[in-house]
Amino acid sequence: MNEMSSQGHRPYSFTARDVVAIGFRHQRVLVLCFLGVVLGVSLSALVLPTKFRAETKLLVKRERVDPVVSPEQNAPMTFHDTVSEEEINSEVELIQSPDVLQKVVVTCGLDKKKFLSSLLHPEQTPQNRIDKAVMDLRSDLQLEVIKKTNVISIAYEAHDPQVAQRVLATLDDAYLQKHLDVHHPSGQFQFFDEQAEQYKKDMMSAEAQLKGFSDKQGGVAPTTMRDMTLQKLADFNGSLETTRASMAETEKRITDLESQIHSTPTRMTTQVKSGDNAQVLQNLKATLLTLEMKRTELLTKYQPTYPLVQEVDKQLLDTRLALAKEETSPVKEETTDQNPTYAWVNSELAKAKADLSGFRARETALVAIVNVYMAQARQLEQQGILQGDLMRTEKADEANYLLYTKKKEEARIEDALDRTRLLNVSVAQGPLLPSLPTRSPWVFALVACLLGVAVSLGVVFAIDYADQSFRTPSEVMSELRIPVLAAVPIHRTNGLHAANGNGNGNGNGHGDVSYDQTGTDSHIIQERG
Repeated sequence: MNEMSSQGHRPYSFTARDVVAIGFRHQRVLVLCFLGVVLGVSLSALVLPTKFRAETKLLVKRERVDPVVSPEQNAPMTFHDTVSEEEINSEVELIQSPDVLQKVVVTCGLDKKKFLSSLLHPEQTPQNRIDKAVMDLRSDLQLEVIKKTNVISIAYEAHDPQVAQRVLATLDDAYLQKHLDVHHPSGQFQFFDEQAEQYKKDMMSAEAQLKGFSDKQGGVAPTTMRDMTLQKLADFNGSLETTRASMAETEKRITDLESQIHSTPTRMTTQVKSGDNAQVLQNLKATLLTLEMKRTELLTKYQPTYPLVQEVDKQLLDTRLALAKEETSPVKEETTDQNPTYAWVNSELAKAKADLSGFRARETALVAIVNVYMAQARQLEQQGILQGDLMRTEKADEANYLLYTKKKEEARIEDALDRTRLLNVSVAQGPLLPSLPTRSPWVFALVACLLGVAVSLGVVFAIDYADQSFRTPSEVMSELRIPVLAAVPIHRTNGLHAANGNGNGNGNGHGDVSYDQTGTDSHIIQERG
């Protein structure tokens, strides 16, 4: 009886009994699918060619430390104890670089023209074949960085074990050469050698120029002569300033002395004496006595009125007046001499004028000497600058010569290490000749069995899912929602139906009925009305 739910499919119960029942219902399909899948996998294993897998391992390490190429005398050394993930990934990219893979392809002959490829692509050029072989080799290589190590594992599969081994061996050699070219470019030794020779010539030329310059200077350094000249120039400048100060002082002194000499007398009174003029007084007194005696004599002869007597009287009066005058006005005697102050001022003035003339002459001479030393100092300064330039050039050339000589030696050591392949990568495990194929028959058998079981079960469940007939009373009750009175199991034998009921049923549809659920079909008696 074919009945369906309103959704088109009835729900299934997934008990173990139901699953086994599905298998028994479609056991022929199950067996045929299983045998077909196993047979197909077995034929595929026989048809597919055998492949051999070779493996090599590369170790990235930190044993060789190369100096950094820099203009410093002592180049810094970069050293790290551990290898970073970026460095390992960089090495992986170097392994997969096109030039490395192309070298492997050409060396191992992986680009040789095959019969099938020549038929499919008759116009293919050798370069096209090489590019195609490089792409195939890149996809066939199995690169893996082993966890928590610095080891790179490389595997390759080929139909010929010798080809697999040769490909990995060639890949190791090409990668090591690529690592050497990338991390240690060639030509460093030649470059440093050329630079060292060039700076050696420049250094010798600078030394020759410096020696010729020193010979022109008489073997005395211009800087030393300049310092000595500047010291003498400072001394003469000091003397010149002192002389000018003395000149100013002398001029001021001359001015003061000239003002003093005009106000100072040339002579001065050294002694003053006052007293009577004894000689005059004595003469006057003698004259007076003579006149008195003459008068007395005249009075004896003549009258006082006599003219001769009066004349004598008049002489007596004059003599007495002169004597009285002499007695009342004493005679002064003064002694004068040369003024010493005037003489000293005059001598100091003359001396100051003489000193001023000497200071002026000295100033003129000192100015000339200072000018000469200043010219010499300027010339020596220029010569010192020229010598300094020559010395700096010579030192720079010497430093560069020593630097490039050291770099040349370092480059020579690096080249020697490169020739002996002392690198920071090494082949930890070389490729061995594989003797066992990658696909084992037991693996194929296990795969065939698992695939056969999966495919056969899937086909059986798909067929059972597509079949919408009722097989159990529970399906009838769940779908039609009507009670089931009896179920009669049916076995298909040679196209006929056979009933194997082991229960009893009465004619009116009532009573207990038992059935075999492992059968393929069954008749279900339903209560109607």
